[in-house]
Amino acid sequence: MLPELPFLFILSGYLIGSISAAIIVCKILNLPDPRTQGSNNPGATNVLRIGGKKAAAIVLIGDGLKGAIPVLVAQYLGLSLFEMTLVAMAAFLGHVYPIFFGFKGGKGVATFLGSLFALNYLVGLSFALTWLFVAKVLKISSLSALIATLLAPVYFYLITNNLNATYVVGAICIWIFYTHRSNIKRMLSGDEGRIKS
Repeated sequence: MLPELPFLFILSGYLIGSISAAIIVCKILNLPDPRTQGSNNPGATNVLRIGGKKAAAIVLIGDGLKGAIPVLVAQYLGLSLFEMTLVAMAAFLGHVYPIFFGFKGGKGVATFLGSLFALNYLVGLSFALTWLFVAKVLKISSLSALIATLLAPVYFYLITNNLNATYVVGAICIWIFYTHRSNIKRMLSGDEGRIKS
């Protein structure tokens, strides 16, 4: 393997992550810019508010794919699990701080989930099932995401037994808590919105 290959994949992961599915989908469907409506967040949850389920589903899939594709290509070309987690982190950071959209992006959960499925499908499945279970019980999307995020490094280490890669996954999870700081404040004050259906 060429020594510069991991760096090129990290850079590519960031650039792919910087492509905002929410902004592009809203533009194609003649919906308002998600950065100016609702929570002003270019993510699937906000697109659900302003454009409905179909638009949100497309955004969710798009955000997940931009986390999964760079990791899968890196895996195919023989990068180590640790290197693949760095690619996943780059895609996540691209979503949160997109170079193409003024470094103002989404919160990164869907992109992180897509990368988890690519890194190890059992970890991705564990994350998704945790989110769905908590969402069903507590009816708060952001809390479901945060609980699944909190458990993600545990799932990852137990399934992969790779400590160095788990550190990178843990760092992404800490960043997700940071991107959800406004949601955490609303939950503490009892103002966070609930899932209606």
